[in-house]
Amino acid sequence: MSCFPPLNPFPTVVFSPMLFRLLCLLLFLSPSAFAQPFTQADTLRGSITPQRAWWDVVHYDLSVDVFPADSTITGTTTITYAVLDPAETMQLDLQHPMRLDSVVQDGRRLQVQSVGNAHFVEMAKAQEAGSMEHVTAYFSGKPRVAPRAPWDGGFVWGQDSLGRPWIATAVQGLGASAWWPLKDTQADEPDSQRVAVSVPASLTAVSNGRLRQQTDHSDAQGNARTAYVWAVTNPINNYNISLNIGHYAHIEDTFAGESGPLTLDYYPLDYNEARARRQFDISKPMLACFEHWFGPFPWYEDGYTLVETPHLGMEHQSAIAYGNEYQNGYRGRDLSGTGHGLLWDFIVIHEAGHEWFGNNISTDDIADMWVHESFTNYSENLFTECQQGRDAGAAYVIGTRANVQNDKPIVGPYGVNQRGSGDMYYKGGNMLHTIRHIIADDDQWRAILRGLNETFGKKTVTGLDVQRYMSSTAGIALDKVFEQYLTTTQIPVFEYRLAGPTLWYRWTNTVDQFDMPLDVQLTDAGPTRLDPTAAWQTVPATFVRVDQDFYVDTRRVD
Repeated sequence: MSCFPPLNPFPTVVFSPMLFRLLCLLLFLSPSAFAQPFTQADTLRGSITPQRAWWDVVHYDLSVDVFPADSTITGTTTITYAVLDPAETMQLDLQHPMRLDSVVQDGRRLQVQSVGNAHFVEMAKAQEAGSMEHVTAYFSGKPRVAPRAPWDGGFVWGQDSLGRPWIATAVQGLGASAWWPLKDTQADEPDSQRVAVSVPASLTAVSNGRLRQQTDHSDAQGNARTAYVWAVTNPINNYNISLNIGHYAHIEDTFAGESGPLTLDYYPLDYNEARARRQFDISKPMLACFEHWFGPFPWYEDGYTLVETPHLGMEHQSAIAYGNEYQNGYRGRDLSGTGHGLLWDFIVIHEAGHEWFGNNISTDDIADMWVHESFTNYSENLFTECQQGRDAGAAYVIGTRANVQNDKPIVGPYGVNQRGSGDMYYKGGNMLHTIRHIIADDDQWRAILRGLNETFGKKTVTGLDVQRYMSSTAGIALDKVFEQYLTTTQIPVFEYRLAGPTLWYRWTNTVDQFDMPLDVQLTDAGPTRLDPTAAWQTVPATFVRVDQDFYVDTRRVD
């Protein structure tokens, strides 16, 4: 197929032959290009382009000055990277209205050609495979203001109840490139990161990891400022890097965990310190529960931290954003409708669950976001079970089925930075609860959950990696179960009829060759495990009662 040069929609951009070839490749060869709703910008944002593939991020050193008075920021990102293959062009990402002012390597300013939010840097020296290199990107501007953080993200330039500045970032899905330049893909996490942030001296800045340094200084106008240097010593999702700026108090505690003493740091607004001491105390039983089921907390080196924010919350690794206003439930509501969710603070529990699923185990593509959200939704069930007993945990997760929309599949389209249905929460959690009962061995189920974190921890994976691991470890082919719940909007229907002392039964509304056992009660003697198929089968029965722990619908036909 021929590719003719397009009219240049970016008058200040010169299309080099290399960049032109890239655009042709994206438009005509990428599978994502055939998806009608998606654009070239989606592919540049969501795929591993050739200009991303040749280099591996080792470390980000991010420095940023924040100016609340005019809602601007300036800064630099120094990227340490390993060269995997020789190349001439590097893709960096920074979203409008932020400006990529320049990119420098070895003291030399490099040429940059921009296509929307993707910036193609022409390397001035040979990039030799196996070498370690550095490049520094300078940026400035007014970052996108979050329309509705954390769901529709960006910067939050808020105020606390005393009218003082209260600032936070929340950019999951949108991406860290909303405010700083980087390789904005979940598939490449740095091995570590430094975040240096300078703010007016009256404010405290909290970021990820541990505080390494705090220095007072003055800006060019003589205004007093304070620089805080934070460091993360583990791999981290780029969207987890966060700024939290306000008038914070600092509460310190320790949890005796599986891997030794774990530091607990809480940063509430100063006037909420007493409330935080009471509300955040649930962190200890939560950590004990999750370590039991998932394995050791992943970030002992960086600590467990909660930071109060002007938005509801987000799983920012080792700096969890909290905005549930010190109340139990989800903003005071129980999402399960059972009452069990009103005995714990939703944001503390849910966002901490992400430290294992989402942060420790991260997916390459946001299309597989179910790995983050389904397991974390299921962690709410497990905490309810730890706190209130097994029946309460089951009732909680079953109760959340009322929230399932079945609007579209849970797995999204790949390569275009697009997530699937929000059903990844409630439907995904119920899928996992169902799989637990398919396995019917809690010791083995616990071994699977812990094994996932041990096998895939501090790595990026695909959803298929997780599915295959679970099937292999369980010794049960679960592929059709995952296909049913993740890739369709159909809930399996157990269709049956009673004819005298005989039960006729089969699966309907399922994928081809759907294979899932089902526990039912057919007599007063106790439960029976059936293996329905699409064909009618029979079994002696006096009545039928389907185990509610299996997420299926039932239909009686006469």
